[in-house]
Amino acid sequence: MLDALRSRWSQLWPDPANTSLGWWMVAVHVLLVLLVGIGLSTAAIGMLRDMGDSQGKERVLLASATAHEDVRRLTEDALTAARVLAQRPTLQRLLEEHRIEALAPFLQRFCDTSQLDACAVLSGATLLAQTGPTLDWQGIETESAEQGPSFLALPTNLRVPVLGAFATLPGPGAMRVYVLRLLDSRLAGELTLRVGLPVRFVDYRSYTNDPVNAFTPLYSAALADGHSAERRIDSLGLYEASAPLFASTGEAIGFIETSLPVSVVESSTTRLIRQLVITTLILGAFAMLAGVILSQRVVGPVKALTDAAVRIGQGDFSASIPPGGAAEVGALARTMEDMRRNLLELTGTLRRREAEAQAVLAGIVEGVYAVDENRTIRYLNAQAARLLRIEPHEAVGRFCGDVLKPREEDGRRPCEARCPILGARLEGSAQSVERLQRGSELRTAVITSSGLVDGLQVQVIRDETELEAVRRARDSVLANISHEFRTPLAAQLASIELLLDNIETMPPHQRRELTESLQRGALRLTRLIDNLLESVRIESGQLAIRRQSVDLAAVIEDARALIGSLLTLRRQRLEVALPEELPLIEGDRHRLTQVFVNLLANANKFAPEGSTVRIGGDADDGRLAAWVEDEGPGPASADGEGLFAPFRRGSEEEPEPGGLGLGLWIVRSIVERHGGTIGVERTGEGRTRFTMILPVEVTA
Repeated sequence: MLDALRSRWSQLWPDPANTSLGWWMVAVHVLLVLLVGIGLSTAAIGMLRDMGDSQGKERVLLASATAHEDVRRLTEDALTAARVLAQRPTLQRLLEEHRIEALAPFLQRFCDTSQLDACAVLSGATLLAQTGPTLDWQGIETESAEQGPSFLALPTNLRVPVLGAFATLPGPGAMRVYVLRLLDSRLAGELTLRVGLPVRFVDYRSYTNDPVNAFTPLYSAALADGHSAERRIDSLGLYEASAPLFASTGEAIGFIETSLPVSVVESSTTRLIRQLVITTLILGAFAMLAGVILSQRVVGPVKALTDAAVRIGQGDFSASIPPGGAAEVGALARTMEDMRRNLLELTGTLRRREAEAQAVLAGIVEGVYAVDENRTIRYLNAQAARLLRIEPHEAVGRFCGDVLKPREEDGRRPCEARCPILGARLEGSAQSVERLQRGSELRTAVITSSGLVDGLQVQVIRDETELEAVRRARDSVLANISHEFRTPLAAQLASIELLLDNIETMPPHQRRELTESLQRGALRLTRLIDNLLESVRIESGQLAIRRQSVDLAAVIEDARALIGSLLTLRRQRLEVALPEELPLIEGDRHRLTQVFVNLLANANKFAPEGSTVRIGGDADDGRLAAWVEDEGPGPASADGEGLFAPFRRGSEEEPEPGGLGLGLWIVRSIVERHGGTIGVERTGEGRTRFTMILPVEVTA
């Protein structure tokens, strides 16, 4: 018997697996209508009227708020327009040329283009030019002084409020430009089209001066609330909303009023109630049964499928799609399951590719950034961000020229004349050397650009500032070395040729002079080579100091022996004045001798011929001070610490070539490795003195 009933039921009710989803959707639609009708007819008829009333109030309130927001936006647009007008070169030129008569046509064109009602230029309290209706500009200036660059005002000669803004013109003086929009019926008409309900502006003076009417309580409520108020006015059959307009000083300027006929809302509510009652009477008996069937045969599988789709949408691909439901639902479930598996595989592949790409971009030394067709940056790796001194999120979305800031050439940015990005789009790839402005510093960068692929273009940027500096230093050093070696070698070759040609006939004193010249040249070459080798040791950290007891007088005597011939050549005298009981120094005698040789060679070069070079010293409080002074002009006052920089050469006015510029740098390096300091000063007698302070030897 039970089996017969089941068979009969199967014949009467189709199997969901073999039934189209369209049939089920029609049934669902009909049953939902019945359920809504039953619910509304039993419990919501009374609520519909309240809802209609609330809807009417909310519509006018929303329209009022929208109109108020549009007025605020218009105020911001006015401020933008004022700033744009103030920056117009034409306006500035007309003012500089005092062409006051040409200002009004210019302002009129600007007002028409910017959809403004009035524009003016004021110098202090003096009106230079205006366009639009005649206004109380002194009153407007007073309002703007109280409220700031954007303001709301009530002109004394108009019965409508105005919104406006001003901007100060660049340059001397107190000249300003003003732009205004009238809150009149024309603007109200524009807002009416925008918000979909009638809009009206009410002057605050009308509220205070006109007799009490049906709208007076609404305006009072809006002022009390400070934002907006709504009310149903049965005497007029309207829903009304009002939003007050306040200046930034808190002064009320006017109201924005929106309205909606009550009949519009009530007619819709009445029709809906009638339809619900009719529907309930006809279909109420079938609604409950249809709802149960729908939830059992259709809603369950669809809900399970929906839950699975939500999980996939949230990125959860782990749970499989449940099968079942109507024919279309079952086919959709199988399709979604295939899609889930494909997405799972594709997502894994994309994540691996993304990780590989990020690893490559993070691992390369050069900076990489990508731009779109408009040369707007869409990607910036960490290396490029460090080079450009900007955070990646701050660069994305900006024009690449504004981020790189290449130095202008002939008043134009390279972006406008020879952009490698544009060149690569024509030739497939391009490269250029740019000078990038980073604050007060210029950086040299090589930018290599690829072609445009899928709307993106990749650039590789390499910082070559230090490399360029190294190249310049290398070229300078090589040139200096070549010059410094060539000069003494040429003199020695000339002396050798004279000796070879005249060695048998030349008087002994001439041979001695030539031999001494060869000695001086050899000493000079030796000193140059020693300085070069010493600079290499210093740069590589191999300058070692041997600690031993050193007598300063013996060091000075060694230096005198090495440099004496150079002093004799320029007829210079060396005076040494040291106390008899100077303490010993713990240090490297050879290195300290090199210090005095370099200082004496420096004095020999800069001091006048026939002058005196002096060496002195004293000791006090565990420190020994020694100095070398000459009668030369001394360094410029701005040189200071720069004298001891490597490759710092003397001026072109030296009595001899400037040298390699390593002597004083080596001096300071040796002194500092002995725990001492060195400085330069001009004495009261007009001499140049190099003073070194060294720690004395600690005795047990």
